[in-house]
Amino acid sequence: MKKIILSIALIFPLMLFSQTNDVKKKVLMVVSSYGKDMGAARPGFEFDEFSQAYLIFKNNNITVDVASPKGGKVEADQYNKDKTYNKNLLKDKDALSLLDHTKPTAHINAEDYDAVYIVGGKGAMFDLPYDPSLQDIILNLYQRDNTVISSVCHGPAAFVNVKDNDQYIIKGVELTGFCNIEEELFGKKWVKEFPFSLEDQLTSRGALFKQTDFMLSKVVISGKFITGQNPFSTAQSAEAVVVSLGVKPVKRVLYNDEKSAHLIQDLLDQSKTLEWARKELKNNQDNYEIPLIAAYGYYKILASTENKEALIKGIELVELSSPYFFNENLQLLVAKTYASIGNKEKAKQLANELVSKNLLKEDAQNLLSAIDKN
Repeated sequence: MKKIILSIALIFPLMLFSQTNDVKKKVLMVVSSYGKDMGAARPGFEFDEFSQAYLIFKNNNITVDVASPKGGKVEADQYNKDKTYNKNLLKDKDALSLLDHTKPTAHINAEDYDAVYIVGGKGAMFDLPYDPSLQDIILNLYQRDNTVISSVCHGPAAFVNVKDNDQYIIKGVELTGFCNIEEELFGKKWVKEFPFSLEDQLTSRGALFKQTDFMLSKVVISGKFITGQNPFSTAQSAEAVVVSLGVKPVKRVLYNDEKSAHLIQDLLDQSKTLEWARKELKNNQDNYEIPLIAAYGYYKILASTENKEALIKGIELVELSSPYFFNENLQLLVAKTYASIGNKEKAKQLANELVSKNLLKEDAQNLLSAIDKN
């Protein structure tokens, strides 16, 4: 009997220790209530961002609740249901139920959560900065120890009006978010109606704004703040939250669009060579989203009219994708870009190819005439 009692005495503290370490961390994901008619009438939250972050939290055994300023069913902007992460999310009945029955932020007890993760989307710019209950939640996490305040894309809009006494809580904090060049390149009609520029407003509140090239992954960790620059930063920002909560993220396979963004980034920062990229796509084409690489080259050219080196990078990305993805408008743009940087021979070659294929023939012939005149 004494041996049994001794065994229990030894085991019981171990059980308590185990239970303490097995306590699940809890994250409150916040989405905009502003959306209506899949973003046609009013912009909503970004479904891609929600699905990627939610799945990472779930797969790392972190409990998730979802809140919005109004509560109830929330509307996302239009999104691609064929994306792997969206397919997986749409099969998850629990996740869909959370989106259909979001908790009103006014009913949230912030003490129940270890972290908040603010999902982006254009709708976030219209309601999240002005929700006093969300401000209270963020402030509570800011004032408590061992908590995380995180967001992605337009999500940091939720931080701009939060004060601790008379000081904005983001003063002196390094943050990122959807930056001005991204708004300029990818903004549609709603951007003109935004109450402020996210980058400018964060900076005006004293934040130290950080960014990488447009639509590439950038995650900034500063104190208890974790922010991602754009949708391609979602997975990494969510995993950074997992790490900050003391959980080792489970290994996962990168999504094709995520992997494509990494390839682009490796080429732009010259950590990988163009020759490496050619071989990589040739051997692993199915692991990448080739049209995304081509589109990035297109926008790189548009954003780099006075920077020859950047223009060449844009050309390289379009040409890297061309064996697998051909678009006559892209080819014409590359031809014009070659002409603008003085490579007339290459410009004429591409223009003549379009003429021979009877694609954008008039535009290509006009380009050839302009080259000959110069």
